[in-house]
Formats: sequence, structure tokens, C-alpha cells
Amino acid sequence: MREETEKKEEIEKEETEEKEEGKEEQREEEEKEKEEEEREEEEEEEREEEEEEEEEREEEGGGGGEQREEEEREREEGVGEREEEEEEREREEEEEEKEGGGGEERGGE
Repeated sequence: MREETEKKEEIEKEETEEKEEGKEEQREEEEKEKEEEEREEEEEEEREEEEEEEEEREEEGGGGGEQREEEEREREEGVGEREEEEEEREREEEEEEKEGGGGEERGGE
């Protein structure tokens, strides 16, 4: 009899522990879900703020977005032109070195 009672108590104790562990796991899962939802809400708010700021800039600039794009394109073209000019100067210098032996560089040394 005593052994049966002890077994029952042991089983009840294990069941209670399992229930508590299950509850703890459930709480942890709920916390994770809540944190995920909060993070998503924050990201959504940030996106909305960025969109609003962009709209305000466009309104203040009166189509400034297009103007900024054009200015950026012009800057990029200017960089490209400068790069082309630099490459052309380098080619000319190489040709001069080949033809004239690079007198300027040698004279400077």
C-alpha cells in the first residue's frame, strides 16, 4: 500500500512539474511573440516616418526629388568625365614617355 501511495505521489509530482514547464514554455513563447510584434510595429512606424519626411521634402522643394535626381546624375556624369580626362592624360603621358623617353620625369629626378 505504501509503495502505491508513493508511486501515485511521484506521478502527481511529475505531472505537476510537466504542467509548470508547459506553462513556462507557453509564457516564453508568448513573450517572444509579443517582442516580435513590438519590433514589427516599430519598424512600420519608422517606415511611415521616413515616407512622411520624404513627402515633406518633396513638397518643400516643389518637386525637389526630381531636381535632386538630376543633380546626382550630373555629379555622376561629371565624375565620369573627370575619370575619362584622367585616363586620357595618363595615356598621353605614356605615349610621350615612349616617344620622347619621358624627359620631364627624368629631368625632375
